Amino acid sequence: MQKVVLGKSGLVVPRNGFGALPIQRISQEAAVQLIRQALDGGMYYFDTARFYTDSEEKLGIALEGRRSEVIISTKTGATTAEGFWKDLETSLRLLRTDYVDLYQFHNLAFCPKPGDGSGLYEAMLEAQRQGKVHHIGITNHRQKVAIEAIESGLYETLQYPFSYLATDADIHIVELCKEHNMGFICMKGLSGGLITHSAAAYAWLAQYDHTAPIWGIQKKSELDEWLSYQDNPPVLDDEMRAIIEKDRRELSGNFCRGCGYCQPCTVGIKIQDCNRMSLFLQRAPHSVYVTQEWADEMAKIDNCVHCDICKTRCPYGLDIPNLLVKNKEDFDRVWNR
Repeated sequence: MQKVVLGKSGLVVPRNGFGALPIQRISQEAAVQLIRQALDGGMYYFDTARFYTDSEEKLGIALEGRRSEVIISTKTGATTAEGFWKDLETSLRLLRTDYVDLYQFHNLAFCPKPGDGSGLYEAMLEAQRQGKVHHIGITNHRQKVAIEAIESGLYETLQYPFSYLATDADIHIVELCKEHNMGFICMKGLSGGLITHSAAAYAWLAQYDHTAPIWGIQKKSELDEWLSYQDNPPVLDDEMRAIIEKDRRELSGNFCRGCGYCQPCTVGIKIQDCNRMSLFLQRAPHSVYVTQEWADEMAKIDNCVHCDICKTRCPYGLDIPNLLVKNKEDFDRVWNR
């Protein structure tokens, strides 16, 4: 099994981390079974968040009695010290543990620092002093905040989107983490589902030997696929490179990553799904998406009132209303054939 040291934290995790966001979508029984199968297969690093509805609760049930075998990271999106403590105590209760191996500030619009007036970093230090938090991390989608966090020296890890669709600016952030001995956790290694060749995704990320990917898993077939790479890791050969180059030609650019921070829409548009329709139509049989259900969802785009709230929330600075129009045009061309 390939392992990664998360920088100065010293935490040693497998290159296959279990991203627990998708287990919100399955039953408690199915989630518990999946988590235990992952751990039995050697996937012992689990990442969740207070924001992920019942994900922490499902992990707590599945891992009870096996705490010493696992590394758990979770996150708080709180913007005040009071909210921080409320989230932390809730997470500990649901996870059925008295400490979190890695506690992360979750995609805040700023980088918490001592003396910034929020009290967040001071609360994090106090939680660490009490033994409730062992290591301090931060997650973000914003390049500016990520770089500020790295250069601050205040954090042991950064969790940031990274896949073979990454830009040069994203790669710079990964390299900067290595320079600062900061652990780098790859979120969205499959770019929100746009990348469909898991072996190529794994092999490309493995070039950056200080990075630790976490993969969103909700099915046994997905788990089995990732576990198969533990003893037989994919190699970045010419065939893999050809797959990657093809995907980069088709997918790179100003596309929606599906992070969902633009939601909710004031008129009910499923922004993160509708804004990736053009790419979905390239990546899957049309029968999957060219349906009456999707036609009804795409039709809602005509109701956009251009309030631009979604634009202010987008960590990538996308012109969401105009992208929605383009995606609807692409869908309509196929739908009306």
